[in-house]
Amino acid sequence: MNGKEFIKAAKVLSEKIGTSEEEIFKYMEQALAAAYKKDNNATNVRVEIDKDTGDVKVISYKKVVDEINMEDEEDAQLLLEEVKDINPNLKVGDVLEEEVTPKDFGRVAVSTAKQVLVQKVREAERQSIMEEFEDKEGELLVGILSREDVKNYYVDLGRAHGILPKKEIIPGEELKMGSQVKVYVVKIETAQKGGPIILLSRTHYGFVKRLLEREIPELTEGIVMLYSVAREAGVRSKIAVYSEDEKVDAVGACIGEKGIRINKISEELNGEKIDVVRYDKDLVTFIKNALSPAKEVEVYITDPKNNEAIVVAEGENLSLAIGKKGQNVKLAAKLTKCKIDVKTREQIQDENINIYKYYEV
Repeated sequence: MNGKEFIKAAKVLSEKIGTSEEEIFKYMEQALAAAYKKDNNATNVRVEIDKDTGDVKVISYKKVVDEINMEDEEDAQLLLEEVKDINPNLKVGDVLEEEVTPKDFGRVAVSTAKQVLVQKVREAERQSIMEEFEDKEGELLVGILSREDVKNYYVDLGRAHGILPKKEIIPGEELKMGSQVKVYVVKIETAQKGGPIILLSRTHYGFVKRLLEREIPELTEGIVMLYSVAREAGVRSKIAVYSEDEKVDAVGACIGEKGIRINKISEELNGEKIDVVRYDKDLVTFIKNALSPAKEVEVYITDPKNNEAIVVAEGENLSLAIGKKGQNVKLAAKLTKCKIDVKTREQIQDENINIYKYYEV
């Protein structure tokens, strides 16, 4: 690499990583100075690169002092009495410079320049990838399953790979290498080496939220609002929606004609059932809606401050309200952000609970 090639390389790198040529030369000068210091056990040198010819010079410098300061670099100091014979005009504070470029320094310069070029390209590439993905946290991405190990799948997202832990896939689903997969970005971390660490999930409740937004334009347009999502991955999700426009059927918009919209989302979730309920500002009404498919239940708010409620249900509605393994009431509690205790009227009497001191609408 001669001088002209040196300058050309700096220009190419400057354009590639979007940094000024001045900065590139600065990087190279620092790297070359470090290489010289290491090989020659020196500290008092700097490197200058001619921006027109590409010629490289190593300059040794020493500051003239009247007394050696042991706290500073000793070999970068020169006593005044030692330099009187060299130049009687020198005084304390002046700097004496001398070119000390080794004959074979061109080889060192070429090697170092290549290292700097590679390092800076990698750094720029890493920074570029980070900038591309840094705002993707909480978003839905589509990638290709590229490989797997014991614990994780790795998803090709284009310029980076994401990590999809096997515990974050929907229970019962089978993912095939080379297939396209939708994933939710849980977190993005900066790695010391390589690109960003992108943590993915298909079980996160946010995954359902993003799928809904993709499939239901009324949500992205703001016609229908998504209040909350509660999910037990692979089994059931509940979503609460509403609209500021009384003419808009928020639940119907999400379900779609003959259930086409919600069924499409359910298919992506490996058959996971999705209950769409209407959000209501009145907590009692909202709880009743959230406990669907149970009907004819009584709701009593026992602690308005802490959002606690007792629900009275009988017969078939009792089992529907609770759900298999308590699933329905758990999801309803998450959806409404309320602690819900479902009981029969007989249990209320046996436990001597006076529900009439609370209110029910």
